[in-house]
Amino acid sequence: MPEIHVVVRWPDDSIMHCYSPSLVIREYLELGASYPVLDFLERSRTALSIASDRVREKFGTPCALAARQLERIEVKARGFDRTGDVVHVESYR
Repeated sequence: MPEIHVVVRWPDDSIMHCYSPSLVIREYLELGASYPVLDFLERSRTALSIASDRVREKFGTPCALAARQLERIEVKARGFDRTGDVVHVESYR
């Protein structure tokens, strides 16, 4: 299963390398796009859930790394709730 890392920049200018076990995340996080934090969080939840389900279909168990990645995103997102805070998709690796 092809995995991918998405590099994002948070509103505080910190960089996060986000893991996905599936390329499906590219359908939800467009390269070069900026998303309001809550939208980014929702898109990440959806994409990582689909990716984890694909792993479960292929290997019989969901992807623990995708679950941990989502947890990291959720924790980071809690620090931002102001209108106008955006997450920018910097690159895919």
